[in-house]
Amino acid sequence: NEQVIEGCCWRCDTPVEQKDIPQWFIKITDYADELLNDLDQLDGWPEQVKAMQKNWIGRSEGVELDFAIEGPQGNELLRVYTTRPDTLMGVSYMAVAAGHPLAKAAAERDPEVAAFVDECQHAGVAEADIATMEKKGIFTGVYARHPITGKDVPVWVANFVLMSYGTGAVMAVPAHDQRDFEFAHKYGLPINQVIEPANGETLDLDNEAFTAKGKLVNSGEFDGLTSEQAFDAIAAWLSERGLGEKKVNYRLRDWGVSRQRYWGAPIPMRSLEDGTQVPVPEDELPVVLPEDVRMDGVTSPIKADPEWAKTEHQGQPAFRETDTFDTFMESSWYYARFTCPDEDQAMLDPARANYWLPVDQYVGGIEHAILHLLYARFFHKLLRDTGLVESDEPFKRLLCQGMVLKDGAKMSKSKGNTVDPQQMIEEFGADTVRLFMMFAAPPEQSLEWNDSGVEGAHRFLKRLWRLVAEHVEGGPAPALNPAALDDSGKTLRRKTHETIQKVSDDISRRYTFNTAIAAVMELSNEVSRSFNEGGDEGPARAVRQEALEAAVLLLSPIVPHAAHALWHALGHDEAVIDAAWPAVDESALVKDTLEMVVQVNGKVRAKLTVPANADKESVEALAREEANVVRFTEGKTIRKVIVVPGKLVNIVAN
Repeated sequence: NEQVIEGCCWRCDTPVEQKDIPQWFIKITDYADELLNDLDQLDGWPEQVKAMQKNWIGRSEGVELDFAIEGPQGNELLRVYTTRPDTLMGVSYMAVAAGHPLAKAAAERDPEVAAFVDECQHAGVAEADIATMEKKGIFTGVYARHPITGKDVPVWVANFVLMSYGTGAVMAVPAHDQRDFEFAHKYGLPINQVIEPANGETLDLDNEAFTAKGKLVNSGEFDGLTSEQAFDAIAAWLSERGLGEKKVNYRLRDWGVSRQRYWGAPIPMRSLEDGTQVPVPEDELPVVLPEDVRMDGVTSPIKADPEWAKTEHQGQPAFRETDTFDTFMESSWYYARFTCPDEDQAMLDPARANYWLPVDQYVGGIEHAILHLLYARFFHKLLRDTGLVESDEPFKRLLCQGMVLKDGAKMSKSKGNTVDPQQMIEEFGADTVRLFMMFAAPPEQSLEWNDSGVEGAHRFLKRLWRLVAEHVEGGPAPALNPAALDDSGKTLRRKTHETIQKVSDDISRRYTFNTAIAAVMELSNEVSRSFNEGGDEGPARAVRQEALEAAVLLLSPIVPHAAHALWHALGHDEAVIDAAWPAVDESALVKDTLEMVVQVNGKVRAKLTVPANADKESVEALAREEANVVRFTEGKTIRKVIVVPGKLVNIVAN
């Protein structure tokens, strides 16, 4: 189901038809609780992704119970699972999936039921489709006996019930479930209220169901109980009579890994003549697919060639498996294989795998939240349980990058709205394209492709190039002596180290590459001003050299080619990739002066520049002398002066 979008294959967009075919499954449900509970370990994952996985696993506590069936096919039990046993006395019909044995049996007896079942087999299976589509159904002709009242309840085939969820059957309580309510209204089925609001408020069940919990009514011996009390009481009543029991259920289904195609990893299993399935012995691995095949675009060549499937197993005739693995099987552990790609005796070398894993930072799209990312977490736990890794989770931190949009829509070949980056690379260079993509939006947000934005990125790189060229024309810069700097030099140096501090944090912790680039752009503006304000004397050239080196180093992860050339132009023999990341000089961040706001009765009336080490008395005196402050306090009595160091002065006068 997770690979079906709006009733079609997520990859090829062809309609999905439900069929019963032999499949291989991986028992991911055995790890449901661990996959759910270990989400609490993932502090570095977006809450949205964790919520999506939690909802997909879908743990619920409820009651599984049996309704007896009497019909043409004989006596049997219809098992259902419900999270609302408190509503059991309000059941007015049963609904089963089109693939349920009761539906199939009814279809064999009744052509109308058969036609409806066939229609359901071609309908969408996604929950979103089922939630919005018209509710349809047909009576099977059989009745179920209510386990408590003993009354007969009609059994319907309904298009909103799926065999892949729960037991493929539901007990319908129209008064307290909106979906059941709509179906009952359409087909004239009873709507029996058995829950009332805890505050005794009167209900109007003519327009919608009452789905909240409350107090039981019309429920015999259970009347007056709260929904929570009735959960336990009804579960106990059923359990004592062998009719039901409490059960934890999961929305998660086992992972179907079979694919009826040629491309994909072979499934290393064999079938013996008696139908027994056996694994391929380890000394015969890996299974290798034939390469001299003819692709007709319809049938897998290994399925079309019965001779390829013939083999033997320990002297007995056997047949190779002709299904191949879902590609998510491989993408679920590739990150671990990267730690030891040369290992040829096993999947992993545990020593190297445990040295590198878990991955510190993983970048992947939000569209993989309940596909690759859930499978990878499961596969990692399998690797752990077989002794290949020691960690519980594969990825410590997760960053979900946004989509690239054009004209407001996700780029897609089928929509014809793609941009070939090669054209932009040939015109502006790879660095420009990288810079634009990093600057256009934060990585977790969607990026709207904009040709003028690419041109803007190119103009900035050319401006930085010109600044370096103009600087180096003056020859080598002298060694930096912070004590020799004038005010403009101190300002540029402070800006340089503020930029180093911000960019380092933006890149390594916040992953906001756009704000990192913006900070370097601001630094380049300050460098440009320094040519006019600071001249080209030794101290000015020294601090400008430091600023330009910082700008180049800070941009080097984003524009490596330009940074490589500029780094050499600034007089370095080593490659920029081998240079150390710039360090923050805390002393450069210290300001000699501060700008403070002056308020009179809470309204800003002036701004003043004061020495950074000025005491409160000095600041207050300077504030009182400001012309605009004098104007608004003249003739008034100053009652109080509040000085917030480094920020503001507030004068209270009346």
